Amino acid sequence: MEGYKFLPLLGRILLGAPFVMSGLSKLGAYAATVGYIAAVGLPVPPLAFIIAVVIELGGGLLLLSGYRVRLASLVMAVFCVATAVFFHHNFADQNQMIHFLKNVMMAGGLLQITYFGAGAFSLDGRAASRAGSLAASL
Repeated sequence: MEGYKFLPLLGRILLGAPFVMSGLSKLGAYAATVGYIAAVGLPVPPLAFIIAVVIELGGGLLLLSGYRVRLASLVMAVFCVATAVFFHHNFADQNQMIHFLKNVMMAGGLLQITYFGAGAFSLDGRAASRAGSLAASL
């Protein structure tokens, strides 16, 4: 398994990069995003916008760096399920059904990261190995 230590990094990149891109695109389309949030009936759309950007951009960057990924991925998993429920619940529209399932699948992958952690090639992994080295030297 030593030869596959890169797989958690690859998984974090494949999950984190789309979140970063989505967060950046929201920053470039404030009015449209707030309008869409208001259209589905969520309260305080400007606050929901800020929360979405922080979770998508901030969480995506945390995943990419491998820093505090257990908490970040848990928050992002809850966010994915919430967005599926509030924004993609029209199952009569096949496109919405696909988006709903995509969000649920992303939540599943994020929960795997919540449980298993960031892996060897991460800031979390580096901190854990440093702590282990320190404990072994005592």
